Amino acid sequence: MKLVFSGIQPTGNLHIGNYLGAVRNWVALQEKFKCIFCIVDMHAITVWQDPRILVENTREVAAALIAAGIDPKTQILFNQSRNPDHANLSWILNCVARLGWLNRMTQFKEKAGKNRENASVGLYTYPNLMAADILVYRATHVPVGEDQKQHLELARDIAQKFNSDFGSDIFSLPEPLIMGAATRVMSLRDGASKMSKSDPSDLSRINLSDSADAVAQKIRKAKTDPNPLPDSIDALSGRPEADNLISIYAGFAGMTREDSISINSGKQFSDFKKDLTDLAVSVLEPINNEMRKLLSEPEYIDQILYDGSERAIDISRPVMEKVFEAVGFRSCKRGEVCA
Repeated sequence: MKLVFSGIQPTGNLHIGNYLGAVRNWVALQEKFKCIFCIVDMHAITVWQDPRILVENTREVAAALIAAGIDPKTQILFNQSRNPDHANLSWILNCVARLGWLNRMTQFKEKAGKNRENASVGLYTYPNLMAADILVYRATHVPVGEDQKQHLELARDIAQKFNSDFGSDIFSLPEPLIMGAATRVMSLRDGASKMSKSDPSDLSRINLSDSADAVAQKIRKAKTDPNPLPDSIDALSGRPEADNLISIYAGFAGMTREDSISINSGKQFSDFKKDLTDLAVSVLEPINNEMRKLLSEPEYIDQILYDGSERAIDISRPVMEKVFEAVGFRSCKRGEVCA
């Protein structure tokens, strides 16, 4: 059976970069695969999180995923910390993975920056936990962007080494799931920088929780240049802000960037921004309304996450039993002899 695993961090508002680059594709995956969608709160605490805000963010991300079209009844949606098998397998994989492999991981270097000695051990071993997330369900496919390919390759290396070390075939090698040309959404204030939750300017991003008025304001204030839109993608070279807005339009319209530039060729940005606003609001307003409704019922969201974790454990626990047996861990009742 083909099984897709994908995770997302609960670190504040999801924005249209998350939606157009990942979540929208996840919704489409439900038509073809059995899917496990995990809110990776254990990954989140590799850097400091206010515990109360982490709880709120976890609910908000769950609400956003459901509002965007993830079906928690037919698929599995839960937060990572509710299934202890992730942590158990992660420790075992820490003992299988090699330091040299982790030293090659570029994301640690980027996130730790110049204060590498002060970074948490969890941030360093983050890729091993990511491998555990995938392997504990024996997931066959993982949606990946450019920034995650290296981690998936590491998960495959760890799976191969575990199988070889312990003479087992417990872990299959997960395959990358390429969703086609992903919409890469850049900051509305700087077309050369990726849209990010951590950007201090809220005007740099459109959040899924933004009202229609807020969406309109942010698009209206988005950085552009004085020239009208050209008639070809090639002509966008050197115009990163224009290129970004054309990509966002294409993402919301479900069309190629070539088609997006074709139908908007020659427009001044004042007119184009109005059209983009109407299109964005038509997609985002229903999501926003449903999010608000869900967030007014936190107990309902918590129950969905609990139910999802129970279903996730039903899949992961038999795998962990095989892993424990392979590495020599035994669980015996009092008075029994473990051989």
